[in-house]
Amino acid sequence: MISDNIAVRIEDVAKVYRLGVKEQSSDNLAGVLWDFVRSPLSNFRKYRSLYNFSDIELDADGEDAEQQEGNILWALRGVSFSVKEGEVVGIIGGNGAGKSTLLKILSRITPPTRGAVDIHGRVSSLLEVGTGFHPELTGRENVFLNGTILGMRHKEVARKFDEIVAFSEVEKFLDTPVKRYSSGMRVRLAFAVAAHLEPEVLIVDEVLAVGDAAFQQKCMNKMQDVGREGRTVLFVSHNMPAVTTLCDRVVWIKQGRKVAEGPAQDIVGEYLLAGAVTASHREWRDPATAPGGEFARLRAARIVSERGELVEHCDIRERVGIQMEFEVLKDGEVMLPHFMVKNDTGVVVFVTLDHDPQWYQKPRPAGRYVSTAWIPGNMLNEGPYYVDCSLLTRHPDVVQFDEPETISFAITGSMEEGTARGDWPGRLAGVVSPALEW
Repeated sequence: MISDNIAVRIEDVAKVYRLGVKEQSSDNLAGVLWDFVRSPLSNFRKYRSLYNFSDIELDADGEDAEQQEGNILWALRGVSFSVKEGEVVGIIGGNGAGKSTLLKILSRITPPTRGAVDIHGRVSSLLEVGTGFHPELTGRENVFLNGTILGMRHKEVARKFDEIVAFSEVEKFLDTPVKRYSSGMRVRLAFAVAAHLEPEVLIVDEVLAVGDAAFQQKCMNKMQDVGREGRTVLFVSHNMPAVTTLCDRVVWIKQGRKVAEGPAQDIVGEYLLAGAVTASHREWRDPATAPGGEFARLRAARIVSERGELVEHCDIRERVGIQMEFEVLKDGEVMLPHFMVKNDTGVVVFVTLDHDPQWYQKPRPAGRYVSTAWIPGNMLNEGPYYVDCSLLTRHPDVVQFDEPETISFAITGSMEEGTARGDWPGRLAGVVSPALEW
């Protein structure tokens, strides 16, 4: 249940790294202290070299800092947003966008170079396989160690212990050192610990891909339960159906900056279309610039919902329309609207031709016409698509116009009932995704 109270507030956060300077650290606290005691001056200089950025202008919006220092990397730049208690928020973006850096700042693993982060309550994070586990300790010992780190008493952890073990399914290996666990076993135990020790804020990076499909779904269900209990979840994933199903809201980060923030379905749709060079709606107001010739010209092309609204993306279960508006300038030709739909790799998914009996054999008089082809729900797989708009004739070698990649749109996936995937967390291969009867 989402409340009005703010659980996480991020204000103008920037993270800068200095390239070409190696940051070395020991694996444990004793090693860190020994390194510093052994050589305090060199360690102090190393710290200043790595983290002192007073010699550059930390201007998150300008380009001066990048030009002043060629060895400076902005992992994050001026990121701001807030998350309410009980809200499940997804963070999406390409590799190297800054998502993991942001989660490390929220988990207090690394400090921001500039800006402020305010978190209310205990934070439990699952950022990498085995994060927070001591390899020499057993699974049982690591469960209690993590509880202690979260500020819980031994009795509090003990009350949750059986639930953690049952969820992780590693009971037989509880008294085995974690260093002998497989990556899948570590993820199972790490997620079980993170989710069951009742943190106010749960942070999960793209680590669920390590587990099998059944365990991934188990984790998804648990994160939904955490949100319903009034706790906050921050979820990073490249699995867009999982993001749209699990998250109330999504923050999109690109090259260290926040690009967009809003409802999950809308932002995921924009993200899927980010590489598209065309829009979902195009219009040619000046006939002279419109594709075509002396007989006909294309005046508009658009993607519409079943309600007739202009859309850029559509849920995989919903019907979506490809619409062409064209103008016939001269009588005398049979003209047949034609669409070719391709995916983002250029594969032709299908072609369709308007077989309207009124005009299939009959020349169209001069005027404006609108033709719409409806793609049924549960046909196309998730992802971006491009539409070529053409106006054919009864003669295969005579084409009034043929505009490649006129418009584009995206299909967003879902992990709910009534789809080919159902609640399975993986992505189905293929260009189509029909919900067949079994």
